Amino acid sequence: MGNSAAANGAVNNNHRDPEHRHPWRRFVALGDSLTEGLGDPEPLRPNGFRGWADRVAEELSAGCSGFSYANLAVRGLQLRQVIDTELPQALALHPDLVSIQGGGNDLLHAGADPDKIADALERAVIELRALDATVLVFVGPDSGRSTIMGQFRTKIAIFNENVRSIAERHDAVVADMWVMPELHDPRMWSPDRLHPSALGHHAVATMVLKTLNVPNSLAPLDPKPLPVQSWRQARAGDLVWAREYFMPWVIEGLKNHSHSNGFHAKLPLPGPVAFGNAVPPVGDGTNPDG
Repeated sequence: MGNSAAANGAVNNNHRDPEHRHPWRRFVALGDSLTEGLGDPEPLRPNGFRGWADRVAEELSAGCSGFSYANLAVRGLQLRQVIDTELPQALALHPDLVSIQGGGNDLLHAGADPDKIADALERAVIELRALDATVLVFVGPDSGRSTIMGQFRTKIAIFNENVRSIAERHDAVVADMWVMPELHDPRMWSPDRLHPSALGHHAVATMVLKTLNVPNSLAPLDPKPLPVQSWRQARAGDLVWAREYFMPWVIEGLKNHSHSNGFHAKLPLPGPVAFGNAVPPVGDGTNPDG
């Protein structure tokens, strides 16, 4: 099976000293706002966010001399833009571990074709696998429990199945957010409901490291329960969210305005994980946004 084969190096090295907990020495992350880390604010980080990829890099770098990390992700990009602008940079950096995530910004637009989007992803995966790198691809979360986002569930599910097939054909590794039940908890999402909160990014990082079979120090966070809301209060909250976050996002997309707003790659050049793995998760788990 492709998903296990690409990560076997990590499995076979887990019993050795910390320097050989995994086989990778250069991790490059490609994607949009999810990989950039939006929703997980940290003022001292590049672009002001931490995110799942930083958390994974911190763990991979612990006790691993010579490890380097680059994050090419830019918020708001559609998958074709990720491929056109980030893939050439990634290929030039010669990573031995690379993640490529995207498609969510495409699928939320009317008329988006999940099969065509997946075709573009497959071509990128083929180029990355030619580096003999471990390639990590993302299956998006289940939006079915969201009152408004649920309307996109079918397209997301079709795209996700395509991603799984691509991984199988090309021996890539699947980071599967669809099967994470914890992501149904609203505390896992930032107020815009489009990006994970600090809790959500922490959970995604834990899933990625488990998928790669890398021992890590990420302990589950235990947030306080949300106050009970009546049906009327919940629906009022949905309407406020749609007015303040979702509809402006859709309108900008219909105008063909870029959601990237001039932002650039978070960490364009590979280097040591200078922020280290000593930085605690944002917040204490009681406030998903720190």
